[in-house]
Amino acid sequence: MSINQQQLKLMNVLLSPHVTEKSTLVADKNKQFVFQIATAATKKDVKQAVELMFEVKVDNVQTVNVKGKTKRTGATMGRRRDWKKAYVTLQEGFDIDFMGAN
Repeated sequence: MSINQQQLKLMNVLLSPHVTEKSTLVADKNKQFVFQIATAATKKDVKQAVELMFEVKVDNVQTVNVKGKTKRTGATMGRRRDWKKAYVTLQEGFDIDFMGAN
C-alpha cells in the first residue's frame, strides 16, 4: 500500500473515544485511554492509528470484544451489535487532551 492508502486505513480504525466513569478513572490513574475501534482492527493497527492521529508514543494496547446486549421491544426480542474497544497506554511524558484546551 502507498502511504496515503495506509493513512486512510488507519483513520478508519478509531471510531470514537469511549468516555465513561471507568475510562476516566483509568486515564487518570494509569495514563490509559479507551477507544471504540473497528471490529477487524488489530493491536498493531490501533497503535499506529493513535500515534498518527494524536502525535504521541504508545507503550501498550489491550483489546476487548464486547458482546451486544439482548433487549426487549414489546413482544419481540432484539440484540445490539457486538463491538470492540481498546485500552491504549501511553509512554511517559505523553498525554491526549480530548477537550482541546488552549
